[in-house]
Amino acid sequence: MYRITIKEGKDKAPRRHHPWIFSGAIEKTEPSFTEADWAEVVSEAGMFIAYGWYDEESHITLRLMSWKKNEKLNDDFIRRLVRESVSRRRDFFSLPDTTAFRLIHGEADFLPGIACDAYGREIRLIISSRFADKFLPVIASELSSMLKPSVIEAVTDKQFAGLEGLKERIRHFRDGVETKEDENRDNVRFIENGIWYEAAPGKGQKSGFYCDQRDNRVITGEYARGKTVLDLFSYTGGFTLHALKNGALSVDAVDSSESALRHLLYQIHLNEDKKVLPEGSRERVTTTTADAFEFIRASEDGKYDMMILDPPKLAKTKSALDNAMKAYKDLNRVAMMKIRNGGIIATYSCSGAMTREDFKMMLGWASTDAGCEIQILRTLSAGEDHPVRLSFPESEYLKGFLIRVIK
Repeated sequence: MYRITIKEGKDKAPRRHHPWIFSGAIEKTEPSFTEADWAEVVSEAGMFIAYGWYDEESHITLRLMSWKKNEKLNDDFIRRLVRESVSRRRDFFSLPDTTAFRLIHGEADFLPGIACDAYGREIRLIISSRFADKFLPVIASELSSMLKPSVIEAVTDKQFAGLEGLKERIRHFRDGVETKEDENRDNVRFIENGIWYEAAPGKGQKSGFYCDQRDNRVITGEYARGKTVLDLFSYTGGFTLHALKNGALSVDAVDSSESALRHLLYQIHLNEDKKVLPEGSRERVTTTTADAFEFIRASEDGKYDMMILDPPKLAKTKSALDNAMKAYKDLNRVAMMKIRNGGIIATYSCSGAMTREDFKMMLGWASTDAGCEIQILRTLSAGEDHPVRLSFPESEYLKGFLIRVIK
């Protein structure tokens, strides 16, 4: 185990249980780094602060995981963290109309760089840290023991593979043992708030589906009744399906991925067949493969009385925030100019580097430039299976506002 001394004045955040320490905050490492391992973290005065995982090849050099002096750091410690995280979601396992939800939410559940979602009888993991990659077999084994899934699929997050020096790969576990992929494996079907979805193995964005928007899809859909809706960055249509279920007059779904839009249409047919969506829902949807920013600029003024703006992460790091703020502002400004007077916009950001106050300030700038007033009707965030750990504000990555535009 390493013994790491934190520089004077740099120990406030770790004492307050923020889990990230970068190399610039480290005064001394004993012994010198040779390979990733557990570390005891102390102040310059030698007082214990925490235990963490030390890896100089990671872009976050030290990831703190326990502030208990008597903690034993080993595989059993990781297994306990997995069990505790899953147990905190026990109420989700008995929901009658939802079988997709998050089981592990990274640092918010004290397991850095790993997101784990249940989709019916399958479990899918996103690996975004060297720590998570190292302990993946232990995590998969414990999940298998607890939940008996048909398969566990672990995908390296492309956005972090380069930063962490990880290979982009997909790994599979059955009965807790790593195995080869079943090439004939069927798509997995699951339910969210009574609507059916299907995700292909090893494909799609992240784990194949964004269950963090579960509550927001319901809320947003309730405002779609009798409206002409634009669903920008629609992906496979979660918001579109809820708009149709709630009686939208029409939905224009726009995404840069043609395959995602084809899957959106398939899921409409799936839910019509299961009598979840009203007959004729397919005829109320138009899909367009396009750059969403270009599409909304070219759209007809006043055509839509509701817009849903759910772009991908535009600020992956704090250094990218300035440019991202400009992009968010431009998108929302144009939306405010194009929408009908009194129209509703559901606007989201999944950029962890952007705070909720940043997002609200950006909307204010956009409305000023668009020459309109906005009213915030609802403040939106991820569901309770994506908890915000107060000592780790970055865990509040998903932010949204449902606003009315007054011209």
